[in-house]
Amino acid sequence: MEKSYTIRLNNISLRAYHGCYDLEQQVGNRYRVDLAIRTPLGELHREDDVTKAVNYLTVYEIVERTMQHTQRTIEAAAANVIDAIRAEFPQIESIECTVAKIAPPLGGKVESVSVTLIG
Repeated sequence: MEKSYTIRLNNISLRAYHGCYDLEQQVGNRYRVDLAIRTPLGELHREDDVTKAVNYLTVYEIVERTMQHTQRTIEAAAANVIDAIRAEFPQIESIECTVAKIAPPLGGKVESVSVTLIG
């Protein structure tokens, strides 16, 4: 059985302009993205060659860039992140992506609201 490993990027904090309200899309909000990426290990641990790995700096840059495309829902934002990472790294087995909107405008005190997609 082939070994695989998980890369986690935790608490990527950024500002983006997602939301169902026009005002949210104009003023933006704070977001947090968490990723768990499962990918085959292959011979990476023996070869120690970063060019054969899922480069987490590249993954971070993809998240940062993709989250700047305004969406009405955080579900769409999370799906876009998954699709963009998969396009760059087709060897990935699965991606779990959580997008959280910090202090959403719900009329009361709520720390965050989030969705998790697995793709």
